[in-house]
Amino acid sequence: MNKTIGLLAHVDAGKTTFAEQLLYHTSSIRSKGRVDHQDSFLDTHELEKARGITIFADQAIMKYEGSSYCLIDTPGHVDFSAEMERSLQVMDYAIVILSAVEGVQGHTETVWQLLRKHRIPTMFFINKLDRTGADLEAVLEQIHRQLTPDVVRVNGPLSAANLEEELVAAVAEHDEQLLEDYLEGDYDEDAIVAVMARLIKKSELFPVMSGSALMAQGIDDFLYNLELLTSTTYNRQAAFAARVYKIRHELQGTRLTFLKITAGNLRVRDEVNYVSSSGEEVQEKVTSLRIYNGEKFTIVEEAEAGQLIAVTGLSAAAVGDGLGELQQRAKYELVPALKSKVLFDPKLSAREVQRYFQMLGDEDPSLNVIWDEALQELYIHVMGAIQLEVLEQVVMERFKLKVTFGTPEILYKETIADEVYGCGHFEPLGHYAEVHMKLEPGPRDSGVVFQNKCHPDHLSTGYQNLIGQHVLEREHHGLLTGSPLTDVVVTLLNGRAHNKHTSGGDFREATHRALRQGLEKAENILLEPYYTFKIKVDLDLIGRVMSDIRQVHGSFDPPEAHGDQAYISGTAPVATFMNYSAEMASFSKGKGALSMQLGGYQPCHQADMVIESRRYNKNADPEYTSASIFCAKGQAYSVPWKEADDHMHVQR
Repeated sequence: MNKTIGLLAHVDAGKTTFAEQLLYHTSSIRSKGRVDHQDSFLDTHELEKARGITIFADQAIMKYEGSSYCLIDTPGHVDFSAEMERSLQVMDYAIVILSAVEGVQGHTETVWQLLRKHRIPTMFFINKLDRTGADLEAVLEQIHRQLTPDVVRVNGPLSAANLEEELVAAVAEHDEQLLEDYLEGDYDEDAIVAVMARLIKKSELFPVMSGSALMAQGIDDFLYNLELLTSTTYNRQAAFAARVYKIRHELQGTRLTFLKITAGNLRVRDEVNYVSSSGEEVQEKVTSLRIYNGEKFTIVEEAEAGQLIAVTGLSAAAVGDGLGELQQRAKYELVPALKSKVLFDPKLSAREVQRYFQMLGDEDPSLNVIWDEALQELYIHVMGAIQLEVLEQVVMERFKLKVTFGTPEILYKETIADEVYGCGHFEPLGHYAEVHMKLEPGPRDSGVVFQNKCHPDHLSTGYQNLIGQHVLEREHHGLLTGSPLTDVVVTLLNGRAHNKHTSGGDFREATHRALRQGLEKAENILLEPYYTFKIKVDLDLIGRVMSDIRQVHGSFDPPEAHGDQAYISGTAPVATFMNYSAEMASFSKGKGALSMQLGGYQPCHQADMVIESRRYNKNADPEYTSASIFCAKGQAYSVPWKEADDHMHVQR
């Protein structure tokens, strides 16, 4: 039975040490590595060894009893959380590691929310019980209060002789039949474990085990229970389906596409179908299959459902793409709120630098590599400063290229406040296209959505689909700062083509002009990213914290007190709150705890200042114009957006 198990944690909770013990206790490795000794099996990259943290999500194979497990060790640092999230889509089960000293920390809550969104069955392991200050009961209470009340504590192996009364009662509360049997004193021990396994798989119950990975305490019991409580069912007879979760490039440039086979099987030289990010249907032949175990791999001729595999031969499949029968593309929650300019020696070839960063962008789509043709500048999106430090080293090691990065800037976005209509006409000599659309505000953080209400009698279905593709194929600039447009529903109402003169590029021009003209008519709103946060401090500091939040234009719910600790939740702009963790660590003498994650976009609290500082000239944007082009007597002429409605050839 193939099982993919993900290991997740806040940084320094002991996740990689825990993975080493699992591999050692299943005889998958001969000796246990340690992070501080820079010899752990899964932290194979020099950057990971030097920094003592996991940066890249790597995998290892272990066998236990009748199962073959693939362990995925994910990054715990918030700057590399996008790498962690991309691995979630292929996990059958997740293990969340917590420190018995620090308990539920900032990134733990981010991990937990993502696991629940994707409904991945989850178990907890409370680690570092050997440390001074370890408090198992306190951490259990934190899990219950901050994450979920549906937890059961598991002490030792789940054998018939070791089923504690408290555990049986807790499990019975979640199952009517078992509860009835329990109250009558007539229940079967094997039934308890079976009910637990079913509830865990449905994400209705979350077992908590404990020990010390460093001291090898609780590892054998964990493995025994993991085998009892987990199961997978994959249809190996079905048509091939898979999900891409990672892209890597070898030193010589070979592109490796890592995927989880979810149905059927895959053989070398099989043809694989998928839809590329540009919407094009692609069919490519798989030229090799590899099963990775740490940094080493085995070449195989065939792989089956449930396995993680790396393939060569796929040139355009992107992270998150579905292959074969699985056509739906994965959506990711964690997106950067910052962007930074790539600084490099002007003597270097800009195209070469751009090519290298595009390779990095294929491996990490959240980088969203952008080349500004007009300014001849390269930008990337990032989670934080540590990520930039790592990228600088990665570029040097892999490409022998010295780069630095500009100070990270806030990633703003723009939307509209009201419903408007836009039209665009493109008719230089020998060309023809006209587009009419409606623009209206969409739900917050919904992006740009395309709808079609154009009748086929007015415009052929092929051209209608082309217009939809042009709306969605790229980010569009807002009018205030040139920032990406978001939270807008674009509805195609009408259009016209010419039997002889229309080509596909004509509708790109008309679509962009219609969109831009609609924005000219609308009330435009500047949006900025906000954090959602949770803060834990001593009760005597809560007044200071609330005052700080108000000063940075944040908002919060009424504080809650538990013992001598106060908890406060709220939202605050990234621009003003991004460095608050260091400030709080100073005045709380390191005792306070702050967890925060990107909580979407809200209207900018200092819009006028930002707009003024950006100095974006909407009329000088080389990629956009709101004017339409018409033709008369063999001559093309431009009509400003304010007058264009009266010149259109069709009614909307």
